[in-house]
Amino acid sequence: MSILKEKIIEKIRKEGPVSFETFMKMALYYPGLGYYMKDSTRIGKAGDFYTSPHLHPLFGAMLGRQMEEMWEVLLRPERFRIVEMGAGMGYLAGDLLDYLRDREIFRHIDYSIVEMNPAMREQQRKLLEGSGADIRWFSDLKGVGEVTGCFLSNELLDAFPVRIVEQAEELVEIRVDVQEDAFVEVPGPADGECRAYFREFAPRLPHGYRTEINLRIRDWLHDVSRCLRSGFLLTIDYGYTAEEYYSEDRSRGTLLCYYRHQISENPYRHIGEQDITAHVNFSSLKKWGEELGFSTAGYCPQGTYLVALGIDEVLREKYGDAPDPFEIAKIKGLIFPQGMGESHQVMLQYRGAGVPSLRGFSLRNKAKNL
Repeated sequence: MSILKEKIIEKIRKEGPVSFETFMKMALYYPGLGYYMKDSTRIGKAGDFYTSPHLHPLFGAMLGRQMEEMWEVLLRPERFRIVEMGAGMGYLAGDLLDYLRDREIFRHIDYSIVEMNPAMREQQRKLLEGSGADIRWFSDLKGVGEVTGCFLSNELLDAFPVRIVEQAEELVEIRVDVQEDAFVEVPGPADGECRAYFREFAPRLPHGYRTEINLRIRDWLHDVSRCLRSGFLLTIDYGYTAEEYYSEDRSRGTLLCYYRHQISENPYRHIGEQDITAHVNFSSLKKWGEELGFSTAGYCPQGTYLVALGIDEVLREKYGDAPDPFEIAKIKGLIFPQGMGESHQVMLQYRGAGVPSLRGFSLRNKAKNL
């Protein structure tokens, strides 16, 4: 039995059954032992999953182009802060900064990375030490300070701990207990937060329906809101509108686990060794953001966003008129539905006067569907 599994079992035996949110938080974020907190955490081909920056450097270049447009919208502030939350191995930051290196905006960029894992911070430092940019690291948002610029995340919110609920005669919350050193699920009454959430986003769940609630997104938005004086919140992740998320054909939820590039639905194996994720309800991001004073400027699939932002132009900038077919194949993975083009959504929120129109949402802005 792993040390982390022992610690979770010890907590349950001492305190009684815990929420799945508590179990997931310990499995992913327990200091030194959780999946995202170990010295050995790896993302990419050598790890358990890969993200868009691992697929091709053009993804980071496109977000560099987006930062440049944002800088223009904000009337070229002398200090344009980019705060990347959950930067993985650092590839996105490296590719973004490399694209902007010879452009006017570069000398105005203050790049911050929020990363909880000390070992991951060291890996990021080594990768980015030759970027030529002013980069600082923070363990959480509390130390970031005031920001004029953009908060950026790619596949961050899907790893926030979630609650699991089921619709029986009444709504029940799934809790985690222990029987003979094995984790078992037990139902308990859903609290007021859970019931209020479903009154807002899915008031009529059929009997037997099982799904997730991500309330940590609301806490995170409060933290971002305290820092963002003027500018943007750009969120890229896999997810749905509330109507899509809680549709009848998604009756078992979206919780998935990744272990050595294999997918399963069992979070109670490989404790601390596998990733646990759930899709994002982007409607909740919109609602809670607007309650904090953010405008919703755009929402669309990643593929549409990259095409509208001009990925063909940046492709020619990088590779000329005859790019290598192997490079083209990888880039297609960013934009085609069979890759990340439809599974991943891009959402832009804004704090400032009016609601700016940005190029990435010029082809297909689905914000009204949220």
